[in-house]
Amino acid sequence: MSVAFNDSQLEILKILNYLKSEKDLAELKSLLIAYLSDKVIRSADKTFDEKKYTVEVFEVWKKEHFRKSA
Repeated sequence: MSVAFNDSQLEILKILNYLKSEKDLAELKSLLIAYLSDKVIRSADKTFDEKKYTVEVFEVWKKEHFRKSA
């Protein structure tokens, strides 16, 4: 099975060549997690502002059940 990487993925693979220890890997993973977390928060904040959600909306949501029973 052949996998085609996009340019961003190829750049990440190049960076991985410089990792010399498990500590380096852990630090890189921590940086990526922080980056992705920040990206999710910015996206949620944008949606929050666009939809004009209020704290009251979230309080109602906290009391609702979003999962269906099995």
